[in-house]
Amino acid sequence: MTQAPSSGGLESLPLAPVNPMPLRQRLKAVKEFSTGTERLRDAGGPVTRFTVGPRWLMPPMVLVTSPAALRDVLSIKDGSVDKTSPVFDEMRRIIGANLADLPYEPWRPRRRTIQPVFTKQRVREFGGHMAQAADSVCEAWPDGGEVDLDAESRALTLRALGRSVLGIDLEARADDVAEPLRVALSYAISRATRPVRAPRWLPTPARRRAREASAKLHRLAGDIVSECRRDPNRVAPLVHALIAAEDPETGKRLSDNEICDEIIIFMFAGHDTTATTLAYALWALGRDPACQDRVVAEVAALPDRPLTPDDLPNLGYTAQVVRESLRLCPPAPTGTRMACRDLDIAGYRVEAGTMVVLGRMAVQRDPTLWDDPLRFNPDRFGPEAAKKLERWQYIPFGGGPRSCIGDHFAMLEVTLALASIIRRAEIASLEPDFPLALHFTMIAGAPIRARVRKR
Repeated sequence: MTQAPSSGGLESLPLAPVNPMPLRQRLKAVKEFSTGTERLRDAGGPVTRFTVGPRWLMPPMVLVTSPAALRDVLSIKDGSVDKTSPVFDEMRRIIGANLADLPYEPWRPRRRTIQPVFTKQRVREFGGHMAQAADSVCEAWPDGGEVDLDAESRALTLRALGRSVLGIDLEARADDVAEPLRVALSYAISRATRPVRAPRWLPTPARRRAREASAKLHRLAGDIVSECRRDPNRVAPLVHALIAAEDPETGKRLSDNEICDEIIIFMFAGHDTTATTLAYALWALGRDPACQDRVVAEVAALPDRPLTPDDLPNLGYTAQVVRESLRLCPPAPTGTRMACRDLDIAGYRVEAGTMVVLGRMAVQRDPTLWDDPLRFNPDRFGPEAAKKLERWQYIPFGGGPRSCIGDHFAMLEVTLALASIIRRAEIASLEPDFPLALHFTMIAGAPIRARVRKR
């Protein structure tokens, strides 16, 4: 992309303040972006610049952690900020080019093609098995016994995703999904955040494992697409929708390789991120009996049958629980973009070639924006309270033209799963904290033990 000339107004703006945090602490904060952005914000302010190594090894960075700054970055509708940062470069090399990591120009036709697949009406087709999966998982729980909420949430989402979306028994092929995804994406984020990286041609053990994991994922996705092409009646609504999708401007359809790349990122988002959100919501309710009782009362008012997407309008408080869980434990706590020209971000000039780090989690836990920000309080998202929130202070799915295309699907899945589980089981969390870890997105850093009693 050709760099646009700087305007006189831009040239007169000050650069973002230099972050005073010592280099060693900066490096640690970058490695721990889940909570590291909050430490960088506290040290340098809501827009702060820093480096973690020489420019030829790692671009200079600017961290943005205010609603205004996030708006100025995410609302840009051209390629002025692009997904060409080291994180997305490594991601494309390992798991393929998809909506989440494509640069602007190839992303535009891909988004046009896939957008109709993820309208609110269409995703209702994908949510049909979530309640049934939740019910079947709960049936296996020992009455009065202990379970790992994270492991159970992962089993549940694999079951629902495989049956209702991809037309395959993912539980039977869990070894082909969960672990390969974690290996491939952990490698991508580890390499991207390392100031000194081994040359790509060097066959390191980590690179070999990541490539083997990627190959396993692509074989599975290829099998799914091949089966759906052979059998148009196979129950796999997402895959059939991707096969049929056309660019409304050109009429071009996705190739099988492109469909496979999209299936892989959807398996990741539909399994990993959904499971973590569900596990966090269950853990939080297990520590707050009053909130849990409100969900119980809401679900009890519904007919005694498996829940469906048609029940969502009557699950308002349950959805508030999900939104508060996404605030405190956003699946993507940070994001990155590369500035392709000089930008005005919250009144500061950010120079072309800078990697802009989006501190979503830092904003969603900012004590200047949220009252008692670390307290779990679903009433923050009640009908009246939600109207008072700034547009850009709560963005678990991102914002602007490159916001998450699967946000409706994610909310539908987690809300139905949470309501179905709480209807069947009383949760009492045994862990005082929900440990966080970051491989590519936020995940539980340890088993989340809870005692369950059947209702």
